[in-house]
Amino acid sequence: MIINTGCRTDIPAFYSKWFINRIREGYVLVRNPYYPNQVTKYVLEPEVVDSIEFCTKNPEPMLKYLDEIKKFKQFWYVTITPYGKDIEANVPSKDKVINSFKKLSSMLGKEFVGWRYDPIFINEEFDVNKHIEKFEYIAQELKDYTKRCVISFLDLYEKVRRNAPDLKPPTKDEQIILAKQFVKIGEQNGIEIYSCCESEFLSEYGVNTIGCRNKEFVEETIGHKLNVQKIKNARENCNCLMGNDIGAYNTCGHFCKYCYANSNKGLVIDNMRKHNENSPFLIGGYETGDKITEAKQKSWIINENEQMKLF
Repeated sequence: MIINTGCRTDIPAFYSKWFINRIREGYVLVRNPYYPNQVTKYVLEPEVVDSIEFCTKNPEPMLKYLDEIKKFKQFWYVTITPYGKDIEANVPSKDKVINSFKKLSSMLGKEFVGWRYDPIFINEEFDVNKHIEKFEYIAQELKDYTKRCVISFLDLYEKVRRNAPDLKPPTKDEQIILAKQFVKIGEQNGIEIYSCCESEFLSEYGVNTIGCRNKEFVEETIGHKLNVQKIKNARENCNCLMGNDIGAYNTCGHFCKYCYANSNKGLVIDNMRKHNENSPFLIGGYETGDKITEAKQKSWIINENEQMKLF
C-alpha cells in the first residue's frame, strides 16, 4: 500500500519532527475529516508500506531526518511557483526552496524528486507571458535535479472563490499556449511535463496526461510491479494512488491564498497550537467517543511467484 502525506497539509514543512516520531513508533492515528471520532490506525513499516509519498513547498525541515526513513521507498514532489508573499504568505523564498530541492535530489537521486508548478492562475501580475518567463527560470535551475514537472490549473473550489476572487484559471486558449511553451522548455532542460487532474486534450501539445503518481509510475520508482485493487479517486481525471493520507485539513501554515485545504486562518492557528509532536495524532490526542480501526494493510508488491502466475 501507499502512504500519502501531502493532500491535506504540508507535513515536511511544519510537522517533520512529529512524522519522524511516528516512524520511530511504527504507527500513526488519523481522524476521518468528516467523522472525527472515526480513527484509522496505520502501521508504518516497510513490510506493508510500499512507498511513502511526500508533497511539500518546503522540504528543508525534513532533510536532517532522511536517514531515518531510508528503509522506505519514497517519492517527493516539491512545489515551486513564482508567486510572492501576497499569494503564498509563509512559503520560503523561491531561491531557498530551489536550494532545498537540489539538496533533496542530491541525497535521494533525481528520479525520486519531482517538481510541481501548480496551481497556475491568471491575475493582474501573472499573465501567460509572465508564467512562461518564470517557468523557464525555475526549469533551468532544476534541470540536473529532476526528470519531471507536474502542472495543473487553478480549481475554483468554494473556499478559493471566497478567499481569492481575483485569481482566475487560464482559459482553454491560454492553457494551450502554456502547455506548448512548457513542453518546449522542458525538452530543453531534460524535464518531462505531466498534468494533474486536467483534461486529456493537453496531450495534443506534448503534455503527459497519465497523472502525477499513477500505478505505472509508482512501479517505476519503487522497482516492483504492483497488484493494486481498483481505487475510486475523489477527483475527476485522477489516476493516482494517493489514498491513505495521514495529514489533516486546516493545519497548513503556509496560508496560500488559493488553498483548498484550509477553511480559515484562525482555525489553522488554533489547530497548530493543539499539535503535539509526541502524539500519535497530527492534531490533539485521544478524545471521548473515538473508535479506532486498524487499516487493512498489505504490500501490493508482486513477488516472483505471483508474477509467474500472472503470465
